[in-house]
Amino acid sequence: MVSIVVPTYNESSNVLEVCKRVMSAMDGYDFEIIFVDDSTDHTPAVLEDLSHQYSFVKYEHRDTEKGLATAVLRGFALAQGDVLAVMDADLQHPPEMLPAMMKGIEEGNADLVIPSRFIPGGDDGGLRWHRKVISAVARYIGKFALKRLRKINDPTSGYFVFRREVIENVTLKPVGWKILIEILARGNYAKVIEIPYKFQMRNAGESKMSLREQWNYLKHLFLLVLASPDDRRFYSFVLVGLSGVVLNLVIYDILFHLGILPLLASGIAGVVSIGNNFWWNDRYTWIGPKQSSTKIRLLKYFGTSLIGVGITVSCFGLFYSYLGIYHLLAQFLGIAISTVWNYFISVVWTWRVKSISIQKVN
Repeated sequence: MVSIVVPTYNESSNVLEVCKRVMSAMDGYDFEIIFVDDSTDHTPAVLEDLSHQYSFVKYEHRDTEKGLATAVLRGFALAQGDVLAVMDADLQHPPEMLPAMMKGIEEGNADLVIPSRFIPGGDDGGLRWHRKVISAVARYIGKFALKRLRKINDPTSGYFVFRREVIENVTLKPVGWKILIEILARGNYAKVIEIPYKFQMRNAGESKMSLREQWNYLKHLFLLVLASPDDRRFYSFVLVGLSGVVLNLVIYDILFHLGILPLLASGIAGVVSIGNNFWWNDRYTWIGPKQSSTKIRLLKYFGTSLIGVGITVSCFGLFYSYLGIYHLLAQFLGIAISTVWNYFISVVWTWRVKSISIQKVN
């Protein structure tokens, strides 16, 4: 069975059309539509009539709780299907896409299928220009913040279908209205398929966009970063690196003004900062069981970081001695370049981190 979860808010004029178009699109499938309704108008009465008219329609009206994300979670709890779909009731998500989405699940062996506005054949023409700007900013903030979103072209979509196993034994804690990023960040899956679709103009109903929801989106991303070892690790590494940068620059400047040769001062400052960075990274960035002893990790870190020091000094020499850049700026640029090396080698060798891979088919 396919369970199609549709959150509604004052959309009495849409729900009948949703039912008819889903029924037509899903002909041949065993399916149910679950409306979770937070309306303040007569939408509950319309849904009550539809539940008597169509056996595949279920609904629940909520008086004590509001919000799209919690409505979708409630729909998941009520769903009987092995495959779950989420779509809006305003018909910006065309129900006619459902068979193509199911094909991705059945024939493409995907765990999650997302209709995308941003791959060839897709279109976001249903949004006005200012909404397109807001949507693009939100999308790229999410892709920057969360590693699992980076290979997804349309991670903020509200239209998707997935196997129930994706969220089994997963505690979902969405904030706001972007439930898909919650599932992408926390879910258990190996293969994602994106298929093109054309986002439609709103048929009726009220937009869920507001300043409060935009704030909730940012809050949601922050909480997901904290909950994601991969993403939290990167930002922790950056913070530790910044402490090392400050220490490095202070020591270098002291040595420089004591008359130490600039290249030697750069090297000494780099070695001292290595010890600082290892201590913080080993205790806070890579929390949990380690695959090697502290001594081995320390030797690996010092060995690879000495290469980083060499990169820093070489870049410093290039920027300061040959390009004439101010010595503190030259040192900072050398540090920035070597940081890329240090993080990469720390992940793949020093602490040997394995990340979940995501396969995407356009």
